[in-house]
Amino acid sequence: MSTGTGTLPGTLPHTAPRPSALRTPAPAPAPAPAPAERPGFWRAPFSAGTFREVGYVLVSLPVAIAGFVFAVTMFSLGAGLLVTVLGLPVLAAALAGARGLGAAERSRARAGLGLDVGGPATLDTARAGGRWAGVRARIADAAGWKALLFQVVMFPWRVASFVLTVTFLVTGWVVALFPTYSWVFHRYLDWPGYRLYDFTSGGERHAYYITSPVQIAAVALIGAVLVLLTPKLVRALTSVDRAAVRSLLG
Repeated sequence: MSTGTGTLPGTLPHTAPRPSALRTPAPAPAPAPAPAERPGFWRAPFSAGTFREVGYVLVSLPVAIAGFVFAVTMFSLGAGLLVTVLGLPVLAAALAGARGLGAAERSRARAGLGLDVGGPATLDTARAGGRWAGVRARIADAAGWKALLFQVVMFPWRVASFVLTVTFLVTGWVVALFPTYSWVFHRYLDWPGYRLYDFTSGGERHAYYITSPVQIAAVALIGAVLVLLTPKLVRALTSVDRAAVRSLLG
């Protein structure tokens, strides 16, 4: 009696599919998004990218205030409580909160600056070693410390960025549009034109008014130059934010 394997008459031999045939082909990587085209010098003051960057700078001030207060308060409280058992949990909470603020900053940079930076690796806070294992993992988290440092060092910079951006933005447009409201001063203030200064020194009065069309046009030209330079200034200011997000939050 034969014990060999065979096939029934009229049937095809069964062939097991090779493992490679069962694999789902890996999807092709998505093409990298093309970099956004930067507007030219003359169109920059009216471009959507400039408005987004200006909005980013303006919103950064209240965000920086909140982040700075959180970082300084939590770190100071945790450091002060290190003489007790409560210091380490407070510092761990500060670092966990800093990570959350860092994630929000990366989202803001993505929306306002077009900067896509991946976050740090997820922290493993498994409590296999007990309740304090997660606390120790937080304290040793380098990404959390860098995120906390980001909130501190960026605060003064964002204050300066806010002041410079608002000053250039408002001054430029107010001066550039001067011809549209130059008539207000001699009509309602009884001035011959806009008064730049008026003082008395040594018994002699010194005053200067902008009255002639040439003077008005010169003022508007100065304002137009400021308007055109404002996007360059904002771009330079936000480049520091870009560098800080890449180095401290990535």
